[in-house]
Order: sequence, then structure tokens, then C-alpha cells
Amino acid sequence: MRMIVLGCSGSGPGPTSPASGYLVEAGDARFVLDLGNGTLGALARHLDPWRLDAVVFSHLHPDHCADFTGLAVHRRYHPRPPVDPTTQRLAVYAPAAAPERFAAAYAPDEAERAVTDLTDVFDFHPITDGAYARIGQAEVHAAAVDHPCDAYALRIEHEGATLVYSGDTGPCHALVELSRGADVLLCEAGWPHVTPQWDEPPPGVHLSGRQAGEHAAAAGVGRLLITHVPAWYDGEEMLAEARTVFDGPVELVVPDGAYPI
Repeated sequence: MRMIVLGCSGSGPGPTSPASGYLVEAGDARFVLDLGNGTLGALARHLDPWRLDAVVFSHLHPDHCADFTGLAVHRRYHPRPPVDPTTQRLAVYAPAAAPERFAAAYAPDEAERAVTDLTDVFDFHPITDGAYARIGQAEVHAAAVDHPCDAYALRIEHEGATLVYSGDTGPCHALVELSRGADVLLCEAGWPHVTPQWDEPPPGVHLSGRQAGEHAAAAGVGRLLITHVPAWYDGEEMLAEARTVFDGPVELVVPDGAYPI
């Protein structure tokens, strides 16, 4: 299994990276975890979007899903599609509100919103706490995490290798449990642990670099990959924080970086 970073900028695209999106290669399966602002173009550098087997969304904040509308245009209006997108609909695993939310984002005005239905080219599957899906030979497990919307961490298993993606979350036991024994934890670190605004991060939103390291240590993961650092923070600070509490390998991911699992 291998993970390629399409974008890793937190809260929106930055000057050197799209927002959140990750291409997973597991055997013959190819699927993305999130598709934030700017990631569809990055995906095309690594894989023809027609070769995707699925799209999986951790939650529906724009920095994790905004480029879905571009993918809808690609599948509906490509002049030379290699398959019939209406008979080979792309699987989409996402929180239950996704069909309506994506239709609203895609529709040009309120009148069109009422009649827009993207199920002509997409096959939607709702993600819930404890949900399970199979994409090719890869198994995907979901656990609800602590964020201001319906949000999930995702565990991907393939031939004995395990990748866990935190999505966006504040500190929570569910992420530790889902990550237990994983080879790699791809974990958000949305802010430093101490800032001029606080001595302890606000709960229920994001993890600090230190908290990402604490979750990795508690879960006993093999390697920690730090992601989702906003452009206004220094990723090296998050990396240094994580290293103070997690003694395994830690890296700060980079756009277009490829990471074996």
C-alpha cells in the first residue's frame, strides 16, 4: 500500500500546497481520502481521474471536499470518457448529508439546486460511526471523531498494512482506538499547543502537534505523518512538538510526496 499527498494545507489551500487530499494505492484499488481545494488538478498529475475506484470523505468542510464539484463536471461532461459514467458510477463514501451538500455546491442557482441530482454519475454510500466498506481488496473502517460537524477518522487495511487518517478532530479516544497498532497514522495538527491566544488548545476542533504525538503514542502506531498545517503556521513547530511525546519516526508530509505503508 502507498499514500500520495495531493495536498496538505490546513483550513484551505496555501501558497505551496492545495488543501487536504490523499491518493491511496492498495493492490489494484485506487481511491482518494478527501478532495479539498486544488486537489483535483494534483490528482491528475498522479492518476487519470477515470481510474479512481472510489472517493472517501472524512467530513464536508470545503478544505476537504470543495473539488468534488470539479470531479462531477469531469465525469458528466468529458468529451471522450473511457467508460460510460452513468453505468459505471463512481462510489462515494461520505457523511450522510453529502448528496444534498454536493448538489448545492454544484448547482448554479437556487432553482437548479432543487433539481440537481448527482446520482447519475456517483453512487453515494453514507459513512456512520463504525461503518465498514471494501474498496477492491482494501478494507475501510470509520470512527466518529470530535469536530464541529459530522466527521470521521478512517482506517485502511490491505494485506497486513494499516493506514489511519485522522481527518479533522480535537483530542478524542475514538482516534486512539481506531489507530491501535497501525503502521502509519496520518494525523492533522492544525495549530501549536501554546499560542498568544491560549495556553491549552480549544477542545473539539483540531489537534496541536503535541496532541497528535500523544495520540500516536497512546495508539502504539509505527510511524506518524503530520498534515493539515495551515499556511499561517510553521509546520516545523508542529513536528517538533510531536517529537517531544512520540519516540517513533515522525515526518511532516509534503505535496506530491509518496509514502509507503
